[in-house]
Amino acid sequence: MYFFTPRRCESTQKIMYKNKGQALMAAEQSLRERGAQLWVYACEYCGCWHLTHKNPVDRMYSDMRSPSASAKPKSRKRGYKPRRR
Repeated sequence: MYFFTPRRCESTQKIMYKNKGQALMAAEQSLRERGAQLWVYACEYCGCWHLTHKNPVDRMYSDMRSPSASAKPKSRKRGYKPRRR
């Protein structure tokens, strides 16, 4: 019996799809069969297309935010509250 073994990316070890259409079909099939929503992206290492469970829009906006801007300022003194102006 013959089992199909998909080619994998050398750097990420994810399944390689030759074009965006094949990757979108695989993502659709995954949603139907397993209920897993996947997104498609082009790999910067191999040039092929891969699937990911992380939404690329969320990833793009998380890169824009700096970690210091979202965190509250912390004082070094215990019990110290800075004045509001």
